[in-house]
This record gives sequence, structure tokens and C-alpha cells, in this order.
Amino acid sequence: MMQQTLEQKLQQAFSPTYLKVENETHMHNVPADAESHWKVTVVSEDFNGLMLIKRHRLVNEALKEEIKKIHALALHTMTPDEWFEKAGKVADSPLCEGGGK
Repeated sequence: MMQQTLEQKLQQAFSPTYLKVENETHMHNVPADAESHWKVTVVSEDFNGLMLIKRHRLVNEALKEEIKKIHALALHTMTPDEWFEKAGKVADSPLCEGGGK
């Protein structure tokens, strides 16, 4: 449910050329249904000329209601050129330090 909402809001806000929303809650020591840990990759022309902090602020604004219910949100925000340069890859999320699985 949360994943679909995140995807829809990000699609509407950024018309991304690539979007991936991953629920990483299962990697942490919380109930699986908590839907509390997310990794989001957004590739959009809207990020051209913007510093990373501005991109993250835009995503946070687009998801402002959902963020109230999220414990961790890993953001990877890129322009299409940056995405191409990175060969379509983003860093893996770190292992949970709080009693992870």
C-alpha cells in the first residue's frame, strides 16, 4: 500500500525516466508490516542543475505526508545523464546496526 502511494506521488511530481521504490523493512529488526524503511531511486530531468540537497528537499516535499510514517528513507536522485554515467546502479543500503537481521 505505502509502496504504491510513494510511486504514484513521485511519478506525479517528477515524471521520472526511471523510478524504483524498494521496501527494505525486512532488512531491519522491525515487524515486516511496519513498512518503515525505504530506498528510492528517482531519475528525472527536473533535477538538472540542482544540488543534491535541493533534490532531496523536493522529494521530501512530494512525500511530506508519507514521511511522517517512515523511519528511514534512502534517496538516490539523479539526472538522466548521471544515471547513464553510473550505468544505472546505486549503492546498496547498509546493514542494519540496530539488531538487524
